[in-house]
Amino acid sequence: MPLDPALNPGFLKLDLLCRGLRTSPSCEDGEGRPILRTRAGLGSGLELELPGRLFVNVPVLERFAQDSPYELVREPSGGLVVHRDGRRCMPVRLAPRPDWYDRRTRGGRPMRMVGTLQGTYLGIYPGRVCDFWLKGPLREAKENCHFCSVGLNLGADEGTDKTLDEVMDVVHAAWSESGITYVDLNGGHSDALDHVDVLVPLVERIKRETGLLVGVQVPPHPDPSRYARIRAAGANRISFCFELFDPEAFARTCPGKARAYGLDGYLRAIEQCLPLSRSGPRTEPWVVNGEIIAGLEPASSSIAAIEWLCARGAIPTACVFRPLRGTDLADASPPRTEDVLPVFQALWTRCMEAKLPIGLAPNVHVSLVMLPEECRWLVQDERALKRLRGQELVLFSLRAAYAGFVTARRAILGPRPQRAGSTA
Repeated sequence: MPLDPALNPGFLKLDLLCRGLRTSPSCEDGEGRPILRTRAGLGSGLELELPGRLFVNVPVLERFAQDSPYELVREPSGGLVVHRDGRRCMPVRLAPRPDWYDRRTRGGRPMRMVGTLQGTYLGIYPGRVCDFWLKGPLREAKENCHFCSVGLNLGADEGTDKTLDEVMDVVHAAWSESGITYVDLNGGHSDALDHVDVLVPLVERIKRETGLLVGVQVPPHPDPSRYARIRAAGANRISFCFELFDPEAFARTCPGKARAYGLDGYLRAIEQCLPLSRSGPRTEPWVVNGEIIAGLEPASSSIAAIEWLCARGAIPTACVFRPLRGTDLADASPPRTEDVLPVFQALWTRCMEAKLPIGLAPNVHVSLVMLPEECRWLVQDERALKRLRGQELVLFSLRAAYAGFVTARRAILGPRPQRAGSTA
């Protein structure tokens, strides 16, 4: 597929993540999702669905977006189209706003303050703000990652002190009404080192009541048995965000992570979690992710991170650096599409060469990142495409089989209507 945003929705998604989008009030008529700064501190944009079932959280509020060649235009027919340089590029639609967003949990707060849809999955930040954002006995000044806005989100667009019952109210609503198959629980650093422990009761209850796929995103822990505990609870995914593979760039950009864990601590945690695929519930698949941010270091360093992860059986995840308003890097420039394109091309190729199980989970479409399977749209190496065709067919068969399993489990477990304020 040529790298033409008018023909290739995968390339359009990447280009929108890098360049942003200009829009007007007529295109935001209340049907779509509100622009919230709750998406793991990295997203603040307009959620769109592109052809090919690709979701993208497009920067629209940041300064660089005002100079974008892309503009969202509402046509006389009422449909939305992305224009580039004044020319019609590709039809899109606003990601639908769930009815449950404005309903209240049993604790009385709007459900969107507890969890939000990110593409087609439910993302929840259950705990308090990451302690790197706070001064305290271990730090005289904040040590937050310079690209992150988590400390600007909680208490503003996102609620604090979420109870287990409130979280379950939102999980049941999203399961029943939005058809989610996956819940992602994001935990920041805790000086008390309880960032894994607090997620175990959530994972156990989500699995018991819904059978949904559940992932956790956490910092490393000095006690590896914590990982086995979260696996035994039924978690299907654990993800470690080390962001940058160059040690100097890592320390400069993520001072708290560098002091508390070091880059080696993140890489060691990934290696410690990989063998857990042989333990835990046999019916629950297990994957380990390492997450990086493209555009904060040279592409060669990001590709080296991808190769390190794939060589060990971990699945890389990559997002595009976004200079969010209010963050320490707000005045930085986003990466050029052509500079990060090789990273995402390598993401698909290396995963396929390593025979990693990418894209198996049904109805998991992520708006903040280019998933490895989505990067198939970007690959231009015809020899690689031909060489990896057999692996594509294997994944296609596995994807169909696993979708049948998830459908059957949903038929057995529900969903059943849940009333906010009731105990399941």
